[in-house]
Amino acid sequence: MDGRRTALVANNQNTRRASALAFRVAAPLGWLLPGGFLLLFYFYPLAAIFQRSLAPDGAFDWDGVARVLATPYFANVLGFTVAQAALSTALTVLCGLPAAYVLSRWEFPGQALVRAVITVPFLLPTIVVALGFSIILGPAGWINTLLQQAFGLDEPPIKLLNTVWIIIVAHIYYNVSVVVRIVGNFWAHLDPQLESAAQMLGASRWRAFREVTLPLLAPALVAASLLVFVFDFTSFGVVLLLGGPRLATLEVEIYRQTVNLFDLPVAAVLSLVQIGVTFGLMALYARVQSALARPLRLRPQQITRRIPHTTGERAAIALTLGTLVVFVALPLVALAAQSVSTADGFGLRYYTELFVNRRNSVTYVPPIEAVWNSLAFAVLTIALALPLGTLSAQRLMQARWRWLDPVLMLPLATSAVTLGFGFILALGPPINLRSSAWLVPFAHALIAFPFVVRSVLPVLRSIRPNLREAARVLGASPAHAWRAVDLPIITRALVAGAVFTFTVSVGEFGATSLVGRPEMPTMPVAIFRLLGQPGALNSGQALALSTILVLVSISAIMLMERLRWEGADF
Repeated sequence: MDGRRTALVANNQNTRRASALAFRVAAPLGWLLPGGFLLLFYFYPLAAIFQRSLAPDGAFDWDGVARVLATPYFANVLGFTVAQAALSTALTVLCGLPAAYVLSRWEFPGQALVRAVITVPFLLPTIVVALGFSIILGPAGWINTLLQQAFGLDEPPIKLLNTVWIIIVAHIYYNVSVVVRIVGNFWAHLDPQLESAAQMLGASRWRAFREVTLPLLAPALVAASLLVFVFDFTSFGVVLLLGGPRLATLEVEIYRQTVNLFDLPVAAVLSLVQIGVTFGLMALYARVQSALARPLRLRPQQITRRIPHTTGERAAIALTLGTLVVFVALPLVALAAQSVSTADGFGLRYYTELFVNRRNSVTYVPPIEAVWNSLAFAVLTIALALPLGTLSAQRLMQARWRWLDPVLMLPLATSAVTLGFGFILALGPPINLRSSAWLVPFAHALIAFPFVVRSVLPVLRSIRPNLREAARVLGASPAHAWRAVDLPIITRALVAGAVFTFTVSVGEFGATSLVGRPEMPTMPVAIFRLLGQPGALNSGQALALSTILVLVSISAIMLMERLRWEGADF
């Protein structure tokens, strides 16, 4: 009997050693899938562009660099890019802080809906938002028409289109949810008794916030500001569609040099400048996130949040969130209202026309096909991005090199135009993906999997190490410990990351417009084509498709809110 027991113990020990060895061997191999994906679909296309542009004959050609350095116009473009991004970031933080406070400290009905509505603009294609802003703030928009009728004016009093101010307003619209989520998520975990203790010692409410809460919030504020600045620094659609021809960021200038002028050397140099700046900012962001994403003792909501009791508290909450929700919802409501406003009055003609394949249609197929194409590409994108993001997050937990985190975020900060042309140059024979429909989900996965990393990584970092150690003490191998401890905890984050990926894929426009096949348009591409054609029917169909896209995004985000882990980055 003792011999059998000894043999069983020895066999179990050998099994655990073999499993631990396999896990240690598999850990470095876990970089092969995300690393290989980035090499093939990110670094290789970029290298192809730089080789074709800067070293066409095998030797480095300084012509593009010399022209960029010698032309004051490009310095002005860089200066404008930095200035508008800095101002947009500062105003976005100021607008987002009150909502972050309310959502992190108060409990009230409809809280998930409010958070979802605030998040919707971040995931919408720029062409949809630009259309909504034009309906409201354009020369013949709702506000100008109302003011002209009310005061008998001959000209529209508000002239924001083609100015820097409409760009800043649109950037606030897009990115205020980043501040609300990052700062609000961290704020919700701060013990409110810290401020209460300061006030008991004689500090006013403002002084307690300034000297106690604000220093604790500083890392979250810096992280949110860096991320918003990167998004504003790489802004493309907002500047191109709302800023007009006189205003250009680096991203827009890369597009002009590539598409309009076909000056690839200059475009490549500008892309290198953009990538260098954004890599530095993302490296700083990763360092700040490391300070935030430490193992947390999560507090129950009964402690960190409370129900408003006084009329003043309820009024302050309603005013803060009501103003922000109206600001966010108004362009979306305008789209929906215009989509059912036909020449004959209220009607669904534009929606029924989506099922009609008219001769010489600019979408090549019935526009409703764009909806099914978008949904199919989104499912394929999830199948690609979810394992890539999960493996990357798991490896980042064990990596010693801090630069790996910002490297994984680089696809978010790179010109979609540059990547699209890189795909065209690099993915021909022998890879032969240039004309493949798979190129769209590959491009979407490249953009989306960093969001999966940002959803899963904070949850992994919040797991107390002693849970894994306890599992191993009880005999579990590293692989078994991961399945028993990590996987159940991150499951909700995985589902939330999948929903986030779905929404990003459905709304992606820049890369898709370059690499998608003409007969397989997605919703954003179909909207762009329809808006480019004259006639009320084409614009009405674009409005109908835009409304469907908004409804799909809101539904997905509501699901994500139900599954979201409170400490997630987004």
